[in-house]
Amino acid sequence: MMTDVAAFTAHLRAQLNTTAAVLTAVNNDVALLTATVNAAIQTAKAIQNGGTLFICGNGGSAGEATHLSGELIGPFLNKTRRPLPAIALGFDPSASTAIANDFTFDAIFARQLTALARSGDVLWALSTSGRSANIVNALNAANERSLLTVLLTGAAHSELPTADIILAVPSRDTPRIQELHLVLGHFMCEMIEQLSV
Repeated sequence: MMTDVAAFTAHLRAQLNTTAAVLTAVNNDVALLTATVNAAIQTAKAIQNGGTLFICGNGGSAGEATHLSGELIGPFLNKTRRPLPAIALGFDPSASTAIANDFTFDAIFARQLTALARSGDVLWALSTSGRSANIVNALNAANERSLLTVLLTGAAHSELPTADIILAVPSRDTPRIQELHLVLGHFMCEMIEQLSV
């Protein structure tokens, strides 16, 4: 198969420039930066008080949920600190498929939260659109159980569900939003790790 390396290289540069532009926009968004720091501090306090962090998302965001929970259970930067309680929802295949089959896929996160979470815990919900029904239901269930709720999403719009803290990356491009969710998530994990030593 013939490929035009120069054309693909130019396309890669364009993608990198787009990511850099979103990074710059996030860096200039004082409200978003402050909210991110606040989310990390409040999550760390909840963990210090015996709470658990639950994380959920769909597709690539589900991958990020497991990535971020792994950073807290395993070591992130500090190899000597204790493991921190973090659970990525949706990764018990028996529970998830039973819920999806017997109820609906829209209930897979909310039902697990209802079973496992208690007041004082935290939910980080990742949704590039902020509109995924199972994410909205998870946030509703978490709010009903008095969890701290953090929604990581894309450019804010009027139909976002209720959350205590909303981290809205100023983009509507799914890959760019997910890239920045990982940047913000890594920062929060680093802060939580430092505050939990």
